[in-house]
Amino acid sequence: MRLVFLFFIVFYFSANSQVFNVQHCGYDFTSYLVINVHEQGNTENIKNLKITIVDSSGSDVININNRWSWVNNNKQLLFTPNYKLDRNNNKVENSNPEGKWFFPFAKDYYLLSVVNSFTADIFSVKIEDIDKEENGGYFETQIIPLSPFNMYILCSSENERQAQQFGPKTNKPVDVILKKKSY
Repeated sequence: MRLVFLFFIVFYFSANSQVFNVQHCGYDFTSYLVINVHEQGNTENIKNLKITIVDSSGSDVININNRWSWVNNNKQLLFTPNYKLDRNNNKVENSNPEGKWFFPFAKDYYLLSVVNSFTADIFSVKIEDIDKEENGGYFETQIIPLSPFNMYILCSSENERQAQQFGPKTNKPVDVILKKKSY
């Protein structure tokens, strides 16, 4: 009888311990970098830009063996525009008032999914105007250094650790003001 009672006690405490009660979400070990690119005096995000991660020499960073991101293995780290979804999770036009942003914190900005261990402070963001006049002007290329504060760390104790060290809501979009190229 003692053995049964001991087994019950051990089982009960094991089942209620944190080892067995860990919650996960679809974004474990994932962070996002968010870029808000606009002109001086205009809050509208500039469309059709090529935004990439570059190293200290200005070379594009390639995601070799998913080292920097869980998606786009062995490809360039390229930002994409956020998008809206309808109630059935189908993409809709960003102008659709019924749609909800796929990543609400990113609004209509550009974003890139990276791993939580991404060392933002050794990289920069390169912003290039690839369509010239179609987005309202030919903008100068800019290279902006990153910092860990620019990362949105999702579903992680790292987010709590960062909040304890730096205070809440340290993550924020990189705000970039582009200038039109003068001829």
